[in-house]
Amino acid sequence: MPIGLLTLEIHILDAQSLKDKRQVLRSLKDRLRAHYNVAVAELEHQETWQRSRVGVVTISSDSGYLEKTLAEIAAESERLLGRDLVSQNVDYFEDQDEERV
Repeated sequence: MPIGLLTLEIHILDAQSLKDKRQVLRSLKDRLRAHYNVAVAELEHQETWQRSRVGVVTISSDSGYLEKTLAEIAAESERLLGRDLVSQNVDYFEDQDEERV
C-alpha cells in the first residue's frame, strides 16, 4: 500500500515570536486537515521563531490518487504560504509488510 509524504520547508519572515509562527502553522494544518483528510505535523525547528519543517502524510490503495492528492496539497500550501514556502519535497513509500493480521 503506497504512503505519500510531502515535506514543506518554511521560513516565516514576519514572525516575531513563537506565537506568530504557531498561528501560521495552525492555520496551514487546520486547512490541510479539513480539506484533504491528511496527517500534518511540525517535524523540526519547533523552538525557532521563523523556521519550520512540516510533514503531510497520506495513504491510499491507489497510487495515482495519492500522487494527485499530494500535488493538490503542494499547490494549496504554496498558495497559502506564498513567499514563506522555501521548498517542498514529495516521497513515496511502499508498505513492505505482507503479513496481515
